[in-house]
Amino acid sequence: MEGTAGTEIDVIVVGAGPTGLLLAGDLASAGLSVTVVERRPHEVSNMTRAFGVHARTLEQLDARDLADELVKTGTTIDRMSLFQRLTLDLSHLPTRFPFILITPQYEVERLLERRAIAAGVEFRYGTELRALRQETGAVTAEVTGADGTGTTLRARCLVGADGHRSAVRRELGLPFPGRSVIRSIVLADVRLAEKPAGLVTVNGTGETFAFIAPFGDGWYRVMGWNRHRQVPDSEPVDLEEVRGITRSAFGTDYGMRDARWISRFHSDERQVPAYRTGRVFLAGDAAHVHSPAGGQGLNTGLQDAANLSWKLVSVLRGDAPDPEALLDSYHAERHPVGRMVLRSSGGLLRLAMAHGPFQRAVRALGTRVINTVRPAATKVAGGITGVGIAYGAPRGAHRLTGRRAPDVALTEGRLYALLRKGEFVLIAPQGAPARTPDVPVPGRVIRASWANTARRDTLLVRPDGYIAWATD
Repeated sequence: MEGTAGTEIDVIVVGAGPTGLLLAGDLASAGLSVTVVERRPHEVSNMTRAFGVHARTLEQLDARDLADELVKTGTTIDRMSLFQRLTLDLSHLPTRFPFILITPQYEVERLLERRAIAAGVEFRYGTELRALRQETGAVTAEVTGADGTGTTLRARCLVGADGHRSAVRRELGLPFPGRSVIRSIVLADVRLAEKPAGLVTVNGTGETFAFIAPFGDGWYRVMGWNRHRQVPDSEPVDLEEVRGITRSAFGTDYGMRDARWISRFHSDERQVPAYRTGRVFLAGDAAHVHSPAGGQGLNTGLQDAANLSWKLVSVLRGDAPDPEALLDSYHAERHPVGRMVLRSSGGLLRLAMAHGPFQRAVRALGTRVINTVRPAATKVAGGITGVGIAYGAPRGAHRLTGRRAPDVALTEGRLYALLRKGEFVLIAPQGAPARTPDVPVPGRVIRASWANTARRDTLLVRPDGYIAWATD
């Protein structure tokens, strides 16, 4: 994939949500020219649907020196209470962040936008994509500003991170197969007179289900559903409806009052069949949408961006030995993850909605198994938080290939602090010459040594914190 003479921009990113902001910041930090096109005006809001940041996402933000600052903006929760029978303990996760961080999406966006601006990203807010076409070596985007003025932008690549109604996906002519799985979910940010027993609490009765989580500043996020009130998103919702659902699910509304925001929405399960079409890529909600159960939407999008960004950098800088194969690996690695998230979040939602005696018995059995069998609990926690996600490895590869690299101690410092340079890290035993990886390395390599002198293995860690190669 070679550049084209006259191309003014390396990458256009459509969408300035968390996925687009992380991607743009990564690309610009590596020295590429990046323009972000965002349909919405540039405004700061204190209202948000997404608010849970999982452990693997925090590790990715740590590799960008943002995690510790973000953690200060919210509340950390290391246990989830599900269906009044299951307590999912996250405190044993093998990570610096063994918890869910409850913080509004706008805090994540604030830090990512600040980083992107500092790296030199150009932002065009109030600008809408109208058309795009691919040519040899370039993508041309027709955009319209808030004043109606049309502009043509030309770039080497374009990424659509513009949400579930993606204009980029529309222009590519790609289908978005799937279905609506639940209607008339209500959301509210409220104050409570009584604190729930669990920090994150979920329960379903078959007729209703509700979810409660604290923001940490006296406000709580409540999400609820009533089987007998299935109305369009446009139907008004008031605090009394939210109270009623909560009382039905938990037996109390915890003295709910002072709603600062109430909304109604529906949830789809959809996934685009191709994350890459030539020089155009889809990420985040433009590529996949699913139920809010498990709080994985924001997180999956950010991890899409972390996977794609270093691959685009390697190709556009000319470092990749096989550019097409590397870019194809974005779909190969992230499409299965998106499919897994659709299934797991859908499964959690169906458990919450369990209605008949058989379904509720299955839920009770499942929660009992997870409560008593440690490997089952570890697998569930690893899937929800992302620390258990791994990518496929070639036949005959080392058992660690494709797995997430933990934040190990090196003589040069923590691994994820070293990953802030955006390069591969080759870790070898102290005092031994590092063996040269027998795989092509599409980028630059930082050499490091284990702080633990007993370790004799060698690992090559990708910029996104996954193991590319290993030897004993």
